Amino acid sequence: MVTFNAAIAGERSLATYLETMKIKTKTDTNTGRIQLAMPDLDQENRPLSLTLGSNGLSNSRRFFALPDPPSGLLSPSTSPTRPARALHSRSGEQLAILTGGPITQIYNCRVLRSHKLEQDDVWFQDGRIINPTSLYGLRNPDSRIDARGLIVAPGLVDVQLNGAFGYDFSHNKSDIDTCLNIVSRGVLLQGCTSFCPTTVSSKSETYHSVLPHLGRRPGSLKNGAESLGAHVKGPFMNPKKKGAHEVSCLRAAPNGMADFDECYGLENLRRHVAYMTVAPELDGVLDTIPQLIREFRIGISLGHSVASNEIARQAHNSGAKMITHLFNAMTDFHHRDPGIIGLLSASGGSGSLKLDANGVPVPERVATADSAAVFYGLICDGIHVHPNAIKIAYTSHPDGVVLVSDAMGAMGLPDGNYKLGNMPVVVGPKTDIKGCPRAALIQGTDTLAGSIVTLIECVRNFKAFTQCSIVEAVEAATLHPAQMLGIECKKGTLDYGADADIIFLSDDLYVQKVFVRGELATPDTVGFE
Repeated sequence: MVTFNAAIAGERSLATYLETMKIKTKTDTNTGRIQLAMPDLDQENRPLSLTLGSNGLSNSRRFFALPDPPSGLLSPSTSPTRPARALHSRSGEQLAILTGGPITQIYNCRVLRSHKLEQDDVWFQDGRIINPTSLYGLRNPDSRIDARGLIVAPGLVDVQLNGAFGYDFSHNKSDIDTCLNIVSRGVLLQGCTSFCPTTVSSKSETYHSVLPHLGRRPGSLKNGAESLGAHVKGPFMNPKKKGAHEVSCLRAAPNGMADFDECYGLENLRRHVAYMTVAPELDGVLDTIPQLIREFRIGISLGHSVASNEIARQAHNSGAKMITHLFNAMTDFHHRDPGIIGLLSASGGSGSLKLDANGVPVPERVATADSAAVFYGLICDGIHVHPNAIKIAYTSHPDGVVLVSDAMGAMGLPDGNYKLGNMPVVVGPKTDIKGCPRAALIQGTDTLAGSIVTLIECVRNFKAFTQCSIVEAVEAATLHPAQMLGIECKKGTLDYGADADIIFLSDDLYVQKVFVRGELATPDTVGFE
C-alpha cells in the first residue's frame, strides 16, 4: 500500500495521472490522506509514504515505480521554477527524483553541454545532475541559484598533480593523509573538482607506503576534490629522458609483471592506481602492457621515453591511449621517425586541412570512435611547451588534448626551496623566457621540476595560445581527461546522471563558484586557509 498526502490543492496533474492510469484510491476521512491500492509495488508489504507538499513528493523511505502515463498526458508547467520540456522518462527514475533529497536549480546561465554553450538550466539532487523532465510538474526546486549570465561548466579534472601548498605526494610519506587533505581542499577552491594524485619515480617502499592513501575517494566539502586514483609516473622510465626524476630509482621490467608487483604491489595496482606512465622500449614493459590493462584495469600512458614511432605504435596497439606531457621528456619530432609524437596521427582524422575565411587552418573535429584514439597531456604554463608547438598539436588532434597542471609542492606558495619526491627544487625568477616570471627547477640545474601553474590558468593559456573556442578550452580540462580515464559518464560532463561537480566561469575563464557533489565550496565550508 502506498499513501499520498492529498491535502495540497491544485495538483491536477497528479489527479489526472491517477485517473487515467485507473489507479484505485480511497480517502481516509480522518487524515485526508489518499491510499493507492497498488500492493504489488511493495513486495515486502512495507508501507511507503509520499507526502505531496509545496515542493512536490518527498520523504519516501523506499523507492518504487509507477507506470508511465500515456504520451502527452501531463503538460509541463510554464512556471520559471518548473521544467517546460517534452515529457519522457522512466518512472523509476522519476520516483527516485520525486522522493529524493532537496533539489537545486541553476538558472540564467550558459551551460556547457554536448560540445556547445546553450541557454539552459542545471538541476541537481543528492550530488547528481538530474533531468527535470522527470518531475512531470510535480515538484519544484527547493532552492534556485541565479548564475547571472555566467558560464556553467563541469568541474576541472587534473590527471597529473604532484602536490601543492607545500605538500608532495611522493615526499610526504609520514603525513600522507594530511598531504592529500590539504591539496584536495586547496585545488577544489581553484575549480579542480577531481584529480589523480601523482607520484614521481621512487623506491618501492615509497609506493607501498603512499599508494594505499592515494586511491579513489569521493569529493565532498570535508574531503575536497575527488581522488580518481593515483597516477604512478615512473619508475619504469628511460634514464636518457629522466627529466626531474631521480635516476637511481629508474628501472626496467625484465621479469615482467613480477617487477611491477615488487615495485608497487599488485593489490595497490588493483585498488588504488588509475593509470601509469611507462617507457615502452624498456626491457619487459611493452609485453606487460596488455596484462596491466586487462587484469588491473589500469590506463597506460607513454612518457619519459626514447621510443621509436614503431615501438610507440606497438604500445598503442597494445592498449596505451595516453601520452604524458607531450613534447617533454621524449624524443624530439623527426620527419624520418616522429617517435611518440607521431601517435597523434592515430587520431582517425581524414588528413584534409580546412581553412577559415582568413586562410587560417581550422582543426577538423571527426565524430568517430577513433577520433580520440590517442590522448596527450599538455602543460600550458608557457614554459614547458612553446605556444606554437601547442597550436601544432591542437591543430593535428583537437579531441585528444588533455590539459594537466603537473603542479608540484610550490603551487600556491611564494618563491623558495621545495621538494619533488627526493629531488631538491628551487622556485624563483626565470628571466630567459618572455612572460615567465617564475619557474620550478631542480636545484643547480636548468631542468624543469613540474610546474607551479593552476589548471584553470592552463585553460586560459591554451585558449590564448591556440585561439580555440571557450568550449574547446574547457573540454580539454574536463571532458577529455574524463574520457581518457573512461569515466566520462560521471565526470567532465553535465549530462543527466553525472556527478554535480560544477563551476561558474566568467567569459575570460576565471572561476566564480565551485560545487562538489552539489555542495558549494568556499574557504569556510571547505576549511582551507
